[in-house]
Amino acid sequence: MTDDEMIHCQEPARQVERAVAIMHRLRQPGGCPWDAEQTHDSIISSLIEECYECIDAIRERDWTHLREELGDVLLQVIFHAEIARENPVAAFGMNEVARDLADKLVRRHPHVFGTASVDNAEGVVSQWDAIKRKEHAIEDKPYLQDCGKGLPSLLQAYKITKKVAKVGFDWPDHAGVVEKIREETDEVAETLELADDDPHVAEELGDLLFVVVNLCRRRKVDPELALFNANRKFERRFNAVESMLKEQGKSLATATVEEMEAAWQAVKRTEKS
Repeated sequence: MTDDEMIHCQEPARQVERAVAIMHRLRQPGGCPWDAEQTHDSIISSLIEECYECIDAIRERDWTHLREELGDVLLQVIFHAEIARENPVAAFGMNEVARDLADKLVRRHPHVFGTASVDNAEGVVSQWDAIKRKEHAIEDKPYLQDCGKGLPSLLQAYKITKKVAKVGFDWPDHAGVVEKIREETDEVAETLELADDDPHVAEELGDLLFVVVNLCRRRKVDPELALFNANRKFERRFNAVESMLKEQGKSLATATVEEMEAAWQAVKRTEKS
């Protein structure tokens, strides 16, 4: 089947091939000028944006939208693979990406495709990590090398704490973490007299955030999701505060702090009731 035939192919099992053929055509002379001039670097922001939009669809339980957003994420993968295929140094395309993925899935699941045995999901994760370290020849390198590399700092902290906990570097119970949070909070309080640009201010606040992430991990709470939900709750309540003030003939600009606080507490009481 030629590329032109594949572009119009409607066979259900060949739609990924069709998408690859379309991207190839867009990058060719006579294709799309914008697509043709993109590079790996120029579309990094698109990859990040599409991932977050996909996450948002999952959180909203919007399955129709999720289908579309997964397609947009796949577009970024196909885009990067096509750019790499054109590069004589990289010289790989979507098939090589898919093959490497398939090989990795088989290799890192020896309990499914081999003779290894694991008892639970935690055993699977430990096995995966051990195989990964052996594959990357990093068994003799620092345990945390490249851990969470490229992730937002909150998620990287979560991954780091999970990894060190696997080798026993952890508090014996939740109470120990809470006590550490109190300690870090006290140290933050000690910086209140310092100037905002004093490095100790950011350092102590960072320590506090890191320990809070540890408590999230121990309580099996995704800190990213927890903060997302907290943001949404705050947004919802503040919007209600604004509406309440409008009913009183006030605006955010004209209301006093005391009036806004009173409205905030009223909103909280309404939600709890």
